[in-house]
Amino acid sequence: MSMRSLVPVRTALSKAQRIVAYLTPHEVYLLAEEAKKGRKGERNSLLILLLFQTGLRISEALSLTPANIFQFEGRPALDIVGKGKKKRMVALPERLTEKLQAYAYKKGLGPHEKFFPINRQRGWQIINGAAKRIGFNKRVYCHLLRHSDAIERLRQTGHPKALQHHLGHSSPVMVMRYLSTLTQEDSLRIQQQVEFEG
Repeated sequence: MSMRSLVPVRTALSKAQRIVAYLTPHEVYLLAEEAKKGRKGERNSLLILLLFQTGLRISEALSLTPANIFQFEGRPALDIVGKGKKKRMVALPERLTEKLQAYAYKKGLGPHEKFFPINRQRGWQIINGAAKRIGFNKRVYCHLLRHSDAIERLRQTGHPKALQHHLGHSSPVMVMRYLSTLTQEDSLRIQQQVEFEG
């Protein structure tokens, strides 16, 4: 193998080892509670919960309609057309499904009317504004909620391939970054248990 052909492999490996920023579930729920305050509070809070609990890209979330929700083996799921017009099925938690359906009913949404008729910039303002009011000392943005979902799903399932399908990634590199983040955190916790005399 030539040195030239090793360069992409090295680049992919170095990318896969980078730490990913994310929010804990507790931080996300604080964010969702803060977003509830205000005129469009229910919608804003629902957007934050959706981004976190499904890992959708902001563009995917903003195009979501009641017609995207379906049942797979008796459990709710989303039918998503993602990046590059690729279709995928995304797990949708039961309680979030109930909240979305109740919201659609309350607002009188038709099957093909959007839950969130806003643009990406407004989505960012909602999330960033709630984070600033809480006083988070980390940068909070829409895609951070996608990272947070990925970390939590990987932590609970330990299944990188299923996560790759869930997120709609064509390459496993990003999933390896999530795995590397959890591994490095676990390694640090183990090393912090070591004690020295003096």
